[in-house]
Amino acid sequence: MTKIIAHRGSAGTHPENTMAAFREAEHVGADGIELDVHLTKDGKLAVIHDETVNRTTNGKGHVKDFTMSELHRLDAGSSFSTEFPYEKIPELTEVLTWLEQTGLTVNIELKNVFYLDYPGIEEKVLEELERFDLKSRAIISSFNHLGLYRMRKLDPMIDIAILFSEKLYEPWKYAESLGATSLHPHVYSMTDEMIHTSEQQNYPVRPFTINDEMHMERLIHAGCSAIITDYPERAIAVKERLRSEDSWGR
Repeated sequence: MTKIIAHRGSAGTHPENTMAAFREAEHVGADGIELDVHLTKDGKLAVIHDETVNRTTNGKGHVKDFTMSELHRLDAGSSFSTEFPYEKIPELTEVLTWLEQTGLTVNIELKNVFYLDYPGIEEKVLEELERFDLKSRAIISSFNHLGLYRMRKLDPMIDIAILFSEKLYEPWKYAESLGATSLHPHVYSMTDEMIHTSEQQNYPVRPFTINDEMHMERLIHAGCSAIITDYPERAIAVKERLRSEDSWGR
């Protein structure tokens, strides 16, 4: 049945891309977490969504202009709620150290998009996953499809997902041309029929960011391999309700 992946952790209830959000996702029973990585000034992998720290911390400036140590000194929780004054921007190493003690899947989104190049980010992410022996539990996704093509050249086996918001014609064929193995579409980018066909073609579909219960129900009924949501606890409740209704219907 459809798996639940917590978008930036439980980002609807906890500060996004923080250890608090990731731990909450595990606590409520999510199957995996999604997170974003940028490269710092000193070549570390920082777990943060935006190219700047402005929105989610008490700092100002681009992630690429900070060292990891400098990022750690920022408050990444209080802008979400005063209940989280000690949350920091994690380094990917910190998240993977915790993750290897769980059974969770990790979806790592590479943020080398638009004007950000981040040379070597694909190699660095792979090195970290190999160091923790987590490649079999990892999904690499990006809107930068050139970067995903580079990732496939580096590793022939890891699960690679194209992120897209457009209505692509036969997206499973486009994914195949890049060496990608799964699809992460916007909720409105694929019809139920396209989802069904993709899954039949062995291209798992994991739409983002699904926070509305109506969309959750539709995508679970459509047979998506997973949904990516800010509210994993809500999605799990919907999935359990549908499972119960199906049982009663028999």
